Amino acid sequence: MNRRTWTLLTSVVLVVAFGLLGAFARVPYVALGPGPTYDTLGMDGNVPVIGIDGQQTFPTGGHLNMTTVSVTDQLSLFGALGLWVSGRYALAPRELYFPPDKTEQEIEQENTKAFSDSQTTAETAALRYLGYPMKVLVGEIVKGSPADGVLEPGDHLLAANGKPVTDPASLKAALVGTKAGDRVEIRFRHADQPEQVASVQLGPNPGTDPQGFLGVAAIDRPDVNFDIKISLADVGGPSAGLMFTLAIIDKLTPGELNGGQFVAGTGEISPTGEVGPIGGIPFKMVKAREAGATTFLVPAGNCAEAKAQAPEGLQLAKVANLGDATKALDALRGGQVPASC
Repeated sequence: MNRRTWTLLTSVVLVVAFGLLGAFARVPYVALGPGPTYDTLGMDGNVPVIGIDGQQTFPTGGHLNMTTVSVTDQLSLFGALGLWVSGRYALAPRELYFPPDKTEQEIEQENTKAFSDSQTTAETAALRYLGYPMKVLVGEIVKGSPADGVLEPGDHLLAANGKPVTDPASLKAALVGTKAGDRVEIRFRHADQPEQVASVQLGPNPGTDPQGFLGVAAIDRPDVNFDIKISLADVGGPSAGLMFTLAIIDKLTPGELNGGQFVAGTGEISPTGEVGPIGGIPFKMVKAREAGATTFLVPAGNCAEAKAQAPEGLQLAKVANLGDATKALDALRGGQVPASC
């Protein structure tokens, strides 16, 4: 074979090799894009996304859509480039979403737990906002602490050191002035059993706080005799909290909270109703607008990013807390413009 033939063959081999590399070699990136959006007032198959049993509910209208971000993994070089060029997706280092020190199963479990926690927190925030009574429960217990083996997660805390426990902060306040070695009485209820009193010897505080150490993280939960169940499969993360909270409020109060309009949004919710910023808001806004949303509830911490990338025709409403969110919906219902970013 002459030089021209060799050059042609070499070029063909290189093109084929590059093509195979681009088509099959995995790159250390994931693609982020618009994910599914779900109406929290609607159905997931044949089941309501939010079901309330044992308490009167009221008809709702319009939409209160939660939004998500899709994460596409195992990308080839050509696949990654194709998604990036489309302008609909962004590439991010894979290790940010799949840390090398964790298995995919561990990551999935963490996301599932975060989503489950957001549901519980949404219930607490909604019922507190509506004025339902709260109770203080034992959350996590420090292993080997004075409370370990005496209390169990889920126990209802009633009093500590002779002082009533009415919220998580009151448990810490009840121990002010104590020191390691002091004995205090804890009054609590385990499940449906009668009230119990346990004498606990406080330990040394692992931090700089001089007061005695019990080893309990207290949490508050609604003290109601009805059940709220949120059913939504294959969704992870905490960012649906705000929309779950608003949907619960809407179902438990007369009238349409959103005025029958198509509202979408996002944001992590705290038990006391603060709305925290989240990631991927440009993708969430795109999907919300494509689904028909005309207003999008934006966490205050995401306002600058949202304002710069909001799709045409999507009105933004700035929310720092649950009160802001309900005021924004009040404005929509009254035909006014809510406070924007």
